[in-house]
Amino acid sequence: MRKIALLFAMLFSMPMITACSASEQVPEVPVVKQQLVGSPVYIQIFKEERTLELYAKMGNEFRLVNSFQICNFSGGLGPKRREGDFKSPEGFYSVDARHLKPDSKYYRAINIGFPNDYDKSQGYSGAYLMIHGECKSIGCYAMTNTYMDEIYRYVEAAFAYGQSRIDISIYPFRMTDQNLKRHSSSNYITFWRQLKPGYDYFVKNHQPPMVSVANGQYVLGQPVLSSSQMTQYASTTAPAVSTNPFAQTKPLTEVK
Repeated sequence: MRKIALLFAMLFSMPMITACSASEQVPEVPVVKQQLVGSPVYIQIFKEERTLELYAKMGNEFRLVNSFQICNFSGGLGPKRREGDFKSPEGFYSVDARHLKPDSKYYRAINIGFPNDYDKSQGYSGAYLMIHGECKSIGCYAMTNTYMDEIYRYVEAAFAYGQSRIDISIYPFRMTDQNLKRHSSSNYITFWRQLKPGYDYFVKNHQPPMVSVANGQYVLGQPVLSSSQMTQYASTTAPAVSTNPFAQTKPLTEVK
């Protein structure tokens, strides 16, 4: 009986392991995070979960550096359509070093590049939509200054090491079949279904999706290996390959 009691005690004292979504990675340990500063980066935002995920390239994959709680955004779910609607954008965006605002009145900021080609094709209007600090927002994604420090440091270092453009994918929620079904009566469901292939591609391949705009819709491209381009979206130019030692793998390029 004493052995049985000891066995039960050991079982109940073990840490509980909980299942997580297939789209969610576990952040890298601190020593690896530090080594990834300067590697190419990728950002995902999920409105409903109020989460910003920062990824860095390690080998052939983009690995999760950290997951940050979004302090504030405005307008609820759905894409930004016009200036003054107070909504925060959704869709696929791409930024270069000119989009960094180290002297922003909201601490530090990254302009996400709204409107992109898709937004322009829909006649959407607005400008200066940011990821920034100071924890307050009208149409932007506001973070605490501490979180913004870390995000900005990785983004700035990635540009310094040669990444020409950084992709930012903004979703209303994690684009699982269950979540789409839960929101199937939304006025935005047709638009959201355009975002799902890009979301699924990253879940499967751990590489940012290749997204273009055709006939006013987001279209997922077919990637191939190339030594001349990094992952990019429809309205970008071909960036240079990073010299960071963690990025010495052949990146994706678009063929469509």
